[in-house]
Amino acid sequence: MIAELIKKNRSYRRFYQDVSISMETLREFVNLARLSGSAANLQPLRYILSCTPEKNALIFPHLGWASYLKGWEGPSEGERASAYIIVLGDTEISQSFRCDHGIASQSILLGAVEKGLGGCMIGTVQRDKLRRDLSIPKRYEILLVIALGKPKEIVEIDTVGPEESIKYWRDEKDVHHVPKRSLDDIILDL
Repeated sequence: MIAELIKKNRSYRRFYQDVSISMETLREFVNLARLSGSAANLQPLRYILSCTPEKNALIFPHLGWASYLKGWEGPSEGERASAYIIVLGDTEISQSFRCDHGIASQSILLGAVEKGLGGCMIGTVQRDKLRRDLSIPKRYEILLVIALGKPKEIVEIDTVGPEESIKYWRDEKDVHHVPKRSLDDIILDL
């Protein structure tokens, strides 16, 4: 059921790095994105796939992992993603990618959850450095990076409390908590 996949689809930031993801699996995920909706059906997105330790090592240092977790620089060696999908916008097709990359990325992550994997959409990217290290042509705008792997952490959904903080946090057992607003708080009765 889609509701269960969505509940399991959390932003995982620590993985069993030694659990590999094949190029074929990454291609299956991108195929889900390909079949998803696209504004005006322009289909301007392109993807760079990475599932080797060497290429992953080129990508990892250019990513920001969790701005609310002060002092945490991201997953340590052994807990890093075993694969990445870099989502690009082809500026020769369109100058605006609207919500396409969000729709595509959600499709990819739901496909990952269905296979017992997880991931995180990362928008904090050192784009110029990543472009240089991977020799990405200028025509492709780097929109975001999806980190993928077998989750090595527990992520729980909490209800936003009376202080209204939406900042995620980790408890003393290293469980990652994500506050979500209640359904009644987000539906306007106008």
